[in-house]
Amino acid sequence: MKALVTGGAGFLGSHLCDLLLAKGYEVLCVDNLITGNEQNIASINTDRFSFIRHDVTKPLYLEGKIDFIFHLASPASPIDYLELPIQTLKVGALGTHNMLGLAKEKEARFLLASTSEVYGDPLVNPQSEEYWGNVNPIGPRGVYDEAKRYAEAITMAYHRYHGIDTRIVRIFNTYGPRMRLNDGRVVPNFIGQALRGEDLTVYGDGLQTRSFCYVSDEVEGIYRLMMSDYKLPMNIGNPEEHTILEFAQIIIRITGSSSKIAFKELPVDDPKQRRPDITKAKKLIGWEPQVRLEAGLKETIKYFKTILE
Repeated sequence: MKALVTGGAGFLGSHLCDLLLAKGYEVLCVDNLITGNEQNIASINTDRFSFIRHDVTKPLYLEGKIDFIFHLASPASPIDYLELPIQTLKVGALGTHNMLGLAKEKEARFLLASTSEVYGDPLVNPQSEEYWGNVNPIGPRGVYDEAKRYAEAITMAYHRYHGIDTRIVRIFNTYGPRMRLNDGRVVPNFIGQALRGEDLTVYGDGLQTRSFCYVSDEVEGIYRLMMSDYKLPMNIGNPEEHTILEFAQIIIRITGSSSKIAFKELPVDDPKQRRPDITKAKKLIGWEPQVRLEAGLKETIKYFKTILE
């Protein structure tokens, strides 16, 4: 069986490539390296893996059969999509359109990597898949939120109109090795600051919440959804909720850092809560996270130490 992974040299995509190879798939990794890194796939040593440097906002022509398309390509951190707003919108719209067209041509099953950002700054907690969201479409974060909402809409349109076999995963905060130290997300921010002995930057009062899913759990959930019969969006994330202030204190404790906490103004449209309802994932694909936060953070900190050395 052959799987194509767009964004396959990124943090999440590279771990998905590893999982698919471990399960015996032939894997075609496609990435334009705008936020991905070839180092993430450098250790892969098998003739069942190949890499194509390509921007999926442009058509991709491939020979032979493809069984599965995992469409993960997109800038995915606040710094990325604020610095690359047009590219973020284009990969969500044109990139998804092109990959759905390829799925139609190859008669492949297609999975869209969507995001918890489709819920915006939610007015309900936890967020279930039936919640339609509270999104500012013209705010600075709107380029990512709306790109993914459009991507979900066109995926469902291809499913309903063309009969394409599609899946949609809504990914919540994920962390682990291969994250970029400077990508602006809270995990690398806090770990980098703690390891350098700098103050940890907490925005607002730090009482906004997040839930953190370790990368091995996340890719397992994505894979199980792809192999299921479920066609509608499904949350894959860890429902264990922490305030950002609590999380900063956990990082300081695990790293043994002497860092203090510095408070700064909350960014525009920063969501106050982020916690998945994973009832569907438990019931329909038998998935729930296995890696405890402290164990996952220790592995992540170990990785970041090698980058900082």
